[in-house]
Amino acid sequence: MSSFVYAAVRTPFGRFNGALAGVRTDDLGAAVVSSVLARTPDLDPAAIGDVVWGNANGAGEDNRNVGRMATLLAGVPVSVPATTVNRLCGSSLDAVMVGSRTIETGDADIVLTGGVESMTRAPWVLPKPDRAFPAGDVTAVSTTLGWRLVNPRMPKEWTVSLGEANEQLQERFGISRERQDEFAARSHRLAHQAWEDGFYDDLVVPVEGTELARDEGIRPGSTTESLGGLKPVFRKDGTITAGNASPLSDGASAVLLGSEAAADRIGTTPLARVAGRAAYALEPQAFGYAPVEAANAALARAGISWSDVGAVELNEAFAVQSLACVDAWPIDPEIVNQRGGAIALGHPLGASGGRLVGTLAKVLRETGRRWGVAGICIGVGQGLAVVLENPEAS
Repeated sequence: MSSFVYAAVRTPFGRFNGALAGVRTDDLGAAVVSSVLARTPDLDPAAIGDVVWGNANGAGEDNRNVGRMATLLAGVPVSVPATTVNRLCGSSLDAVMVGSRTIETGDADIVLTGGVESMTRAPWVLPKPDRAFPAGDVTAVSTTLGWRLVNPRMPKEWTVSLGEANEQLQERFGISRERQDEFAARSHRLAHQAWEDGFYDDLVVPVEGTELARDEGIRPGSTTESLGGLKPVFRKDGTITAGNASPLSDGASAVLLGSEAAADRIGTTPLARVAGRAAYALEPQAFGYAPVEAANAALARAGISWSDVGAVELNEAFAVQSLACVDAWPIDPEIVNQRGGAIALGHPLGASGGRLVGTLAKVLRETGRRWGVAGICIGVGQGLAVVLENPEAS
């Protein structure tokens, strides 16, 4: 049995402390759940066999199974179960993978997947004391991004910052600052053009109570030269800047999956078939390179090779790690992120995988290509990849 993508939608992605800052995480999730169901009016929501939702934080308003909270707030019948998965940046791509397996094993015919993140609203946390009534001060720790409350038994080389890890990747592969800035400028240029061309009009829905209509982080005037003027962030003599890395972001995405037999109940034809999946892991500090083998394995499971692939959606956590992955694959770089990437669009951790799947499915349909790959790197040394097949091109 195969699993198919029937609908995909996301919010515009807001910048940290930007237009979506006032929206709770569970409300962001409810917004895309409601939207994807509005796009499939023939579907009785009670027919959804399960909901699998991605979220990377879970320390604030997204605690206590935000997938379940979002579906309840969206008015989905209480009889529809939901779970929340956390594979950090890959959480909603993992949700798609889990949902597709659920369908392929026959455990459900229809599964709603997706994910959400408000990095703006991620709370500060206080660890509980080891003993009662400590006399000294306690430091609040931000849960926005990266390592926190680190186990002292972890090797120090594993727990470097995400930026330092990617500076190490830069040293390993010799990827210049100029190439990184050129890649970042391309992301902004293509994302802006995609919006101007109407590509995102049916993929993105506004959030009620906000005025954000487009992704807030796009800077269409960005050039290699202008980005070259920014100072490095993680090392004094480093190459990574605020301009060639993805910004802290807020947003949500949803992907409706179903079996082939579910088409009548959903009331629409499939957009894409999930043809292959894979996860891969490396040393934690090498996380940026993990999509390389994840994608290779996913292609093998789909029974195809890179020569068959017509489109790639690779999450741009950092320009340097994206370039390292693209350089490792035998592909034309121009097929990667043809409608912009996370450097421009934003990277709300738990929502990015769903964005990749929705974008890839539409790119395949618009270009008429049959096969595409969605890949994402994940903090603490992991990567995920999914292969999609365009049913209209098969």
